[in-house]
Amino acid sequence: MQIIVNADEHETRIALHEKDVVTELYIERHSELGIVGNIYKGRVLKVLPGMQAAFVGIGLEKAGFLYVADVDVQEVHYGYESIFTPEAEGGDAPSPVLAVEPHEHDLSSPSYPIEDLLQEGQDLLVQAAKDPIGTKGARLTTFVTLPGRHLVFMPHSTNVGISRRIEDEAERERLRELIEAMKGQDEGYIVRTVAVGMDPPAFRADMIFLNKLWGTINERFEAAQAPSLIHHDLSLVLRIIRDLFTDEVSRLVIDSPQEYHEALEFVRTFLPHLKDRLDLYHGAEPIFDHYGIEMEVSRALGRRVWLKSGGYIVIDHTEALVVVDVNTGKYVGKHDPEDTILKTNLEALKEIVYQLRLRNMGGIIIIDFIDMEREESRERVLAALEQALKTDRSRTHIVGMSELGLVQMTRKRTRESLAHTLCEPCSYCEGKGLIKSASTVCYEMFREIDRLATKPLPGRKLIVTVHPSVAELLFNEEAASLEHLEKSLGKRVVIKPDASIHQEQFDLLTM
Repeated sequence: MQIIVNADEHETRIALHEKDVVTELYIERHSELGIVGNIYKGRVLKVLPGMQAAFVGIGLEKAGFLYVADVDVQEVHYGYESIFTPEAEGGDAPSPVLAVEPHEHDLSSPSYPIEDLLQEGQDLLVQAAKDPIGTKGARLTTFVTLPGRHLVFMPHSTNVGISRRIEDEAERERLRELIEAMKGQDEGYIVRTVAVGMDPPAFRADMIFLNKLWGTINERFEAAQAPSLIHHDLSLVLRIIRDLFTDEVSRLVIDSPQEYHEALEFVRTFLPHLKDRLDLYHGAEPIFDHYGIEMEVSRALGRRVWLKSGGYIVIDHTEALVVVDVNTGKYVGKHDPEDTILKTNLEALKEIVYQLRLRNMGGIIIIDFIDMEREESRERVLAALEQALKTDRSRTHIVGMSELGLVQMTRKRTRESLAHTLCEPCSYCEGKGLIKSASTVCYEMFREIDRLATKPLPGRKLIVTVHPSVAELLFNEEAASLEHLEKSLGKRVVIKPDASIHQEQFDLLTM
């Protein structure tokens, strides 16, 4: 695998290149930096008992959203006593006090009401778990996590977790015992996939760094005014190096000298054994063109994706879910129709998994495979889909196949999809993907003129300004209707084509 980085003054684009195929794309615009991983001193703006959630101001245009499940009950009640109790000196207004005392409820109960945990005006240490997406604000959590190279530090936990991608049970047990013996009593950690085979010194370096960082965050929290940013996560390039630059990566190529030198310093500090795999691109051709990535970016924005067999898939992304439709297209097979359908579905599912990763689509996903009569064919497709999804870094879950033959699944979504990052709703169709036909506009215009004809109209002629496509229809197929209209009005009707007007619009003017 190779990691290709294109960085300029406007945006940074990073592609994961596996077997000469782009499998993932990361784009960060400097004017629209993502906030996932950032830590804020937030202020509760509104508590919503009916939704068991709260809006928390963190200094952005949209307030963040905090669900009750993302509120650490123990931390809210017992941590930060200096924050949630009145000031001892200074004469300033006291910081907000909790609405209830800890002993009033069973704090371990999952049904602990949010109105008893939070109140308006209260200050909280929160971390962004998801970027603002569409009309929604950022998803927040009080369960702060600080990722290092080999470990993720959980200051509000005492547990030790192991990455689900580490499948060897003996290695999982070794890592768990090792971290349990090394960690402090009030510390929790998740062991990352890259930690396989690592010895204590690597983990000790992570622990020292992350504990020091956590102490700095707490100091900043106490000194800062809400709402404000307390800790900014690493840049996209350094996050990719921290999270994905492993022994499996043969090369990491960067076309920006500045980003290259920053990355080199980071790698020398934390990953010295990989520094020889970091290269600065010197080619005259743009780096994404050189590696054939620019074409893949354009392809990832298309609604229809053709398969090698001649079949195709159609991808529609709505606010609530992603719908994928599989079609045989030009592929008709040779003998057995069921075999043709099965082959198309098996080919399609690989492309679907690839497109989900490439486009970073998440949330609820519905896949409409071509109907299969045999139960064994349906089971084979589901099994192949599960296997293909194992390459996906985002957490996925297949619910199953419905009675209508639709496969329902979910994919964890933490940032905007590629389409939302690169595109905006069409101002012409207002995001519908459809506009009224010329015939529909023509008939709407006739009805509007009929309404006007019920009242005396001044002037000797009626000027109708329409889009050229509507004008063409009026001059040809609807010429007879236009003539009848002139007779009923007793006026001359002049059709004026105007390419600058929206196809769905028309203007009527009497002269």
